[in-house]
Amino acid sequence: MKTTKLCGRCEALPEKIEGGGRLFVWLPLGHSFNKVINFFLRHAGESCQVVGERQCVLTAEDEADVKSIAASLCEQLTGEEIKDTNVLFVAGTGEPQFADFARMTNLKQFAAMSQAGWLVEMLAESRVTSHFQPIVYAAEPSRVFAQEALLRGIETDGSLVSPGRILDLCRDADLLFQVDLLARRTAVRLAGHHKIDSKIFINFNPTAIYDPTFCLRSTVRAIDEAGIQASSIVFEVTESDRSQDENHLQRILEYYRNAGFGVALDDVGSGYSSLNLIHKLRPDYIKLDMDLIRDIHKDECKAVIAAKLFEMAQSLNIKTVAEGVETIEELEWVTRHGADFVQGYFIAKPAAHPITHPFVPVTTRPQFDSEWMQTPQDGLPAASSQMEAAQLEAV
Repeated sequence: MKTTKLCGRCEALPEKIEGGGRLFVWLPLGHSFNKVINFFLRHAGESCQVVGERQCVLTAEDEADVKSIAASLCEQLTGEEIKDTNVLFVAGTGEPQFADFARMTNLKQFAAMSQAGWLVEMLAESRVTSHFQPIVYAAEPSRVFAQEALLRGIETDGSLVSPGRILDLCRDADLLFQVDLLARRTAVRLAGHHKIDSKIFINFNPTAIYDPTFCLRSTVRAIDEAGIQASSIVFEVTESDRSQDENHLQRILEYYRNAGFGVALDDVGSGYSSLNLIHKLRPDYIKLDMDLIRDIHKDECKAVIAAKLFEMAQSLNIKTVAEGVETIEELEWVTRHGADFVQGYFIAKPAAHPITHPFVPVTTRPQFDSEWMQTPQDGLPAASSQMEAAQLEAV
């Protein structure tokens, strides 16, 4: 039987920093070195040892001491000095061996990694899940077009960890490859488990992919094993996670397209590069950033920008999703100006079980009619107070 080796970059996890040891530190400048040495000689005494012109060794007695030393180093240095300071942690009291230097990293990454023990454990135990948020037809918002899979971590007590907390730390601790892969696999597995019969939007980070042919094999295999048609999957890349190498991003998206998947560009309107990426990447969908949609009916500048994006996308045969819709006025505005689909708390919040029949309040405004209104659920008021009821229902 043919076996596939684990990818050392995406699937192998670093060792947690446990116990005491010695932290070897190389400072970028003499000025940086003097700041660090003066601080630690005053506060650490014998635990600080000067080795070379810009090198020192700091002794940590336990894991808490490692975290404290890393934090103190960061406090003494500027942001650029932190990035240019190299560190190597060696457990125990021994000298570093040649093989140890492969683990050398910069201070910013080491400081984050010293705080990331809980995240390494979470990844090792696959304690992550996906919540699903519906994307609905703008002209018929009670009808679901797709479900977007959104990452959530799981604490040992079963409580949820926000994606922001995970992603902020994993970027600094160089765990983005492992988090991105596990998030993709989990989204696919749970989509198959829930038997989602609509489109499925899955986020991915292009900077967490070296070579699409190699790095995305396991994701494609998971989709096949879940029995999901390739045409049902839409991979979306966000503005904040776009690779600076546009050629690399194009290769990734070409790989997805050739495999039969759809492609979406997220957060359009939030950054300067959006328009260039639209014509270079030719996505199937663009998702207008929630900050652009927020209070769009009150802001003339936002309204002009969004209207032009809707118009341009329609001319290019690109479908549009208005994100972050939270009020009836926002929903009405984006629908009136040509949005194909909408997504946001006004429709439904992310949930562990996909919401297939979102409750959307009726509006008396003339551009919409009564076909929008579903039969109110038990206990929910109708007509004049349905808007407030819908907000409660979404929670």
